[in-house]
Amino acid sequence: YATGVFSSRKIERATYDSVAFRYIAANTHPDHDTLATFRKRFASRIEKLFVQVLLVAREMKLVKLGRIALDGTKVKANASRHRALSYGHIGRIEAKLREEVQQLMGMAENADRQSLPDGMDVPAELARREARLKALADAKAKIEARAQERFEDEQKEYEARVARREAQRKDGRKPRGKDPKPPQGGARERDQINLTDEESRIMPVSSGGFEQGYNAQAAVDVETMLIMGTTVTQQSNDKRQVAPMIDVLGTLPEPLGQPEVLLADAGYFSAANVAACEAADITPLIAIQRDAHHRPLMERFADDPAPPASTDPIVRMTHQLKTRTGRALYGLRKNTVEP
Repeated sequence: YATGVFSSRKIERATYDSVAFRYIAANTHPDHDTLATFRKRFASRIEKLFVQVLLVAREMKLVKLGRIALDGTKVKANASRHRALSYGHIGRIEAKLREEVQQLMGMAENADRQSLPDGMDVPAELARREARLKALADAKAKIEARAQERFEDEQKEYEARVARREAQRKDGRKPRGKDPKPPQGGARERDQINLTDEESRIMPVSSGGFEQGYNAQAAVDVETMLIMGTTVTQQSNDKRQVAPMIDVLGTLPEPLGQPEVLLADAGYFSAANVAACEAADITPLIAIQRDAHHRPLMERFADDPAPPASTDPIVRMTHQLKTRTGRALYGLRKNTVEP
């Protein structure tokens, strides 16, 4: 794994071809099925080994939790996006299959009066279509359940945005932009499920286009570039990944210390994420929008703006990002977690 060899079949081959792999395998050649079973059986213990690596690094005075940079990357699933079915397409297939079922039923009733096409087994054809209809109904139910979960998440986010705008009005400030619209429930035409890997999702990728996969997150120590915590999610949006990562960092052994600052790009910005960081005694430095490249010379060397009188955590974070110290600290994100 440390050298980027993850496939069980490649590891098996390497125990023949690579001196290093032969050494680790004590000159034996485990079958790829054995390797895959080992990985599944001891996954939780292997995970604990990575925490031990961090503790060893701490004893070597290489790492102590402090400034953490967070970023995500899309990991391709072992499934083709062409094996995905959309909610709307399922409805069209169902209609076609029901039409064929009616046609077969009619042929069965008239079988005594007219001959059937050579090789046609009406009961078998009916059974095949009934099985497909059941599978499609199961897929629709799963999409609808996901849609309900999405609606509940969107409703919470909507309520948080409304509450924040109301708080701004009470402070005598006019909220920017239009009031948010309440989310709409129910499955959407383009909601999809993959028939090969139901847990994976269609994800936009940085190179453009979409892939069937997962959204993996890594929290990296700014000083050493050691990965301190990871999560994997089915959500393509990074906005909801700050709180889960805070939970992961909170489970690390006490000798590693506590994170003090969290650096993240604009994809992670939300009022809820800023509040989650503050609740965990972590200073958030999350970009509110994409920064323009090649800032003007005088702007780069301008004095820090005056601290705001507001107690709003977003206003305070925005001010900190405009200071020289805040900009320098946020700039560390690009050369730590991204590579």
